[in-house]
Amino acid sequence: MKPSLPVQPNHIAILRLSALGDVCNLVPTVRALQRQWPQARITWIIGKGEYSLLAGLSGVEFVVYDKSTGVKGMRALWRELADTRFDVLLHMQQSIRASMLSLGLKTPVRVGFDKARAKDAQHWFTQHHISPRAQPHVLESFMDFARALGVEDDRLEWQMAVPAAAYDEAKLISHESPYLVVNPCSNVRLRNFRNWSVTGYASVIEYAWVQHGLKSVLSGGGSSLEREIGEQIEALCQPDSVINAIGQTSLKGLLALIDGARAVIAPDTGPAHMANAMGTPTLGLYATTNPQRAAPYLWRDFAVNAYPEAVRTFLHKSVEDVNWGQRVRHADAMDLIKADDVIAKLDALLAYSAEQSTTGTTDES
Repeated sequence: MKPSLPVQPNHIAILRLSALGDVCNLVPTVRALQRQWPQARITWIIGKGEYSLLAGLSGVEFVVYDKSTGVKGMRALWRELADTRFDVLLHMQQSIRASMLSLGLKTPVRVGFDKARAKDAQHWFTQHHISPRAQPHVLESFMDFARALGVEDDRLEWQMAVPAAAYDEAKLISHESPYLVVNPCSNVRLRNFRNWSVTGYASVIEYAWVQHGLKSVLSGGGSSLEREIGEQIEALCQPDSVINAIGQTSLKGLLALIDGARAVIAPDTGPAHMANAMGTPTLGLYATTNPQRAAPYLWRDFAVNAYPEAVRTFLHKSVEDVNWGQRVRHADAMDLIKADDVIAKLDALLAYSAEQSTTGTTDES
């Protein structure tokens, strides 16, 4: 007989190691748990880079697992938590490594994804599973864990922790000019294919500068590819229209930079969800992944969606005929996004956010 879910847990463990966008999408679940049980301890086992983004999140105790340390780091984490017993573990990372890590955690109840959403046989490592849901957004999948415990209040709140030093860092970059943040690159990994064209970004940056008087701050990590793409974009733009800050910000500094931006433009990558968490208007660029599943949640209506065309062109199917979450792994897929489509969405996004500011309404549901 499997153990019952706790009615009023005193100590909740969350296991989600990566990635930046996903941990941002998980924060509303944490806030929902805190509203339901304000006295409960919440311990989040998280990756090293992801911790640097979320450090200081109120009411959360973090335990950091450096994935590069492998089994040695796993054993060290088990020793660190040897005297800790959780009432329930929310196993929210679908990987064999995370499932193996979960085995060393002391808890009578483990909750995981339903079989349809579970990957890497994650459902074998849990006794309870979230309720099946057709075609959920990533954020909704995480909220289903709170619902599984009986939480009905599904308001979306983030309240990200951004220190004053991060805002000082952002001011040094932006010089307090009105600006967009443009994060041109997604993760640098094999067959990712989420990056849009250099000429496309340059066209949108030119338009934002001429028509809206907005500079564009280029953001991103310090990889050679990201730096090269940033330099190529910068070379095609008017000198006053762009500030190249690729590789020059901490994650907290990027949060502050995003917080001060009029809008953020990005492909399917972490900073798009960081912007969503900060309440900053966000324009996502999607062709290789489905924005209905992965776009910035509060700004899904403003995503450029070339995914159906990419599925038809490169998979020779319709969206209805592919699995939910199916990626289009083709180097030319993002070329289906046209600059005029991005410009039209940018105009709509800026107009909408200006109207929201005037009426005093918010985007959070």
